[in-house]
Amino acid sequence: ATDVWLTTADGRELAGHPLAYDQVSGFGLVMPLERADLAPIPLGSSAALKAGDHAYVVSSTEFAAALKVRVFARREFAGAWEYLLEDAIFAIPAHPHWSGAALVDSHGALVGLGSLLVRELTAGEEVNANMFVPVDLLKPILEELSTRGRASRQSRPWLGVYAVEMTGRVYVTGVADGGPAQLADIREGDLISHVADHDVATLPDFYRRLWAVGPAGTGVPLTAIRGSTRLHLNVRSIDRGDLLKRPQAH
Repeated sequence: ATDVWLTTADGRELAGHPLAYDQVSGFGLVMPLERADLAPIPLGSSAALKAGDHAYVVSSTEFAAALKVRVFARREFAGAWEYLLEDAIFAIPAHPHWSGAALVDSHGALVGLGSLLVRELTAGEEVNANMFVPVDLLKPILEELSTRGRASRQSRPWLGVYAVEMTGRVYVTGVADGGPAQLADIREGDLISHVADHDVATLPDFYRRLWAVGPAGTGVPLTAIRGSTRLHLNVRSIDRGDLLKRPQAH
């Protein structure tokens, strides 16, 4: 819950305090500690944004000017940190100050927030692109995040595994310090082959099987392969949100 600095679109810096975080969508709320005196951008409909549409990426003018972009794709995205979006927004060209930048549609409404710089293949050439989290994921939980600090839905089991998908297999690239995976002796380089007796070949497979086992706190049966050894583990999951400090709004 350490204070952060917010940079406004006109280049001013404001002190802010983390207020809420949602593990499922990846959205967080930061409360400014002084008046911003800025008109808010209205929330638009990210569902209405289609591949081929044009939009604008807006960050602080101190870092980079607003950039006109084209929506390159709408598709699933799986992150290495137990994160899955069913319908992420990918846009080109990449904005140089993409992290937390606003994706604004042609009507001037907010439709996404900048999350990642990624490489995409278009016309046989690899180019930089940005991935945006659709703002429609925020709308149903915004009030709860601002008043309770979290959304009131069943918490997903979290293992503290960082993983990558290669050639139809899921490999562990790291574990969170003190997390369930580390306590269960899951190690970097382990191959995760099964969750609760179900084969997993992709990151989305892994996450969906993990989350289907039960709520946070459930024991997750995993089969991991380490060299020539097959390991059958039962990893006691936790709620990732329980590790986060929850400042009170004031």
